[in-house]
Amino acid sequence: MYVQHVGSAVERPVKQLRGFKRITLKPGERQTVQFPLKGSDLAYWDAAKQSWVVERDKLKIMVGASSADLRLDKTIDVTGN
Repeated sequence: MYVQHVGSAVERPVKQLRGFKRITLKPGERQTVQFPLKGSDLAYWDAAKQSWVVERDKLKIMVGASSADLRLDKTIDVTGN
């Protein structure tokens, strides 16, 4: 699972890995995989405040076979701290 901060006030990577699990599926087989995503997973260090900050922004969550093969995405609002 990768995340992308859309409209962040600070420079962020285009894709940040925030969850990983390798699974093997047979043709036609389905499996549910869950990734917990905590506020602390979205924080960055603000040197001026000398603290971790979770900013209000939009977060694009992407999942797929690899960073080059992302098959699902959803954008959510992050309310910040």
